[in-house]
Amino acid sequence: MKGILYTGGELTDLVSFARLPSYLQAFLREQNGVVAYFGGLHLRGCVSEPSWHALQPAWQGEAAFWRTYEAVLETDVPFAQDCVGNQFLLRGDAVLFLDTETGELADLEVDFKHFLFGIEKFPLDALGMEPLRSFQQRGGALQPGQLLSVYPPVCIASSENKARLKPQPAAERLAWLADFYRQIKDLPSGQRIHLKPSQD
Repeated sequence: MKGILYTGGELTDLVSFARLPSYLQAFLREQNGVVAYFGGLHLRGCVSEPSWHALQPAWQGEAAFWRTYEAVLETDVPFAQDCVGNQFLLRGDAVLFLDTETGELADLEVDFKHFLFGIEKFPLDALGMEPLRSFQQRGGALQPGQLLSVYPPVCIASSENKARLKPQPAAERLAWLADFYRQIKDLPSGQRIHLKPSQD
């Protein structure tokens, strides 16, 4: 993997680790999660701290994805996320993609090993890194523990030509996305909505 910004330390959350499939355990023994591609991919680790890197809160904590998103099962393992906070989940051996704005779940039709192969070969496409590339071209850089805030949200057809991109602590970004999803999940496609200006 290229552009590594952070590598997780020692395995300290052995309870979560014990519940993982053997292939993910093998990966985490080698490196206990990583932020790679300059923030384009964050693979979570079995750690207690820092909380933004820990698998357990995303999987079983108060803000776990299955508690918010109707399509996500409690057994789905949210092992990774992209630069804007969309999630990659393991369900059995299948890797699923969760759009955290809309709650839509897509089967990527690869297993964990081939997911990693695909990212190595085509990181820009596989990780949807266009917003990060645009942010970098304007001189921006993501730090470990940050995600990219995109406003207006990607799922909304807007009259604004350029999305506003800014780094945001991962927990804040994910909380915003969960709140946004709750507000739009029952709206029909094509529904007009009015966005209050984001607080800069």
